Amino acid sequence: MARVSQEHLDARRRQILDGAARCFARNGFHATSMQDILREAGLSAGAVYRYFRSKEELIGAIAGEAFAAIRGAFDDAARTTPPPTPDVLLGRVLRTMLEEQVPGGDRQEFARLIVQVWTESLRDDALAAMMREGYAGMRQAWAKLVDAYRDNGLMTADVPADHVARTMIATAQGFIAQQAIFGDVRVDVLEDGLRALMSMQDPKIS
Repeated sequence: MARVSQEHLDARRRQILDGAARCFARNGFHATSMQDILREAGLSAGAVYRYFRSKEELIGAIAGEAFAAIRGAFDDAARTTPPPTPDVLLGRVLRTMLEEQVPGGDRQEFARLIVQVWTESLRDDALAAMMREGYAGMRQAWAKLVDAYRDNGLMTADVPADHVARTMIATAQGFIAQQAIFGDVRVDVLEDGLRALMSMQDPKIS
């Protein structure tokens, strides 16, 4: 029997996750059945259950991919000298998540899916634990980036790094919520707004 290549396995897994993402975003997590996902992905039950045994595993995998992509972008930024400023970095991360590598292919639907994941974590302990772990990882990544900003003379040391991290995460979450509710929210708008806020100066300091 011929061996299945890793490339084929990865492509099949991607096909399942994209189909699940479309179903969850369109119909909601609870209204979506595994049969819906099978039809959307165009695969048999055996093909899907080889990778994921439940909707919970699927939603966990989608959330895990998002956290991994964000963490990777932050880690890369922290190793860059000088590191990209917050407007550039957040723009890069959100553009990747909502424009370039969108599970299911529709950025508003994917943003809605992210909001559903947040909501589902309020009742699903396993998903809540994953969300806490992912959030903690993003805070650590941002804190490392704040250290890089300070090492390069780009940021003062009078505010705790974790406070900066929480604020920037909240900014990204707010942007995703706007995209989910209103749609057609351009990443360059966020970049411009952050750039303007970063340019402010206290008139008492001259």
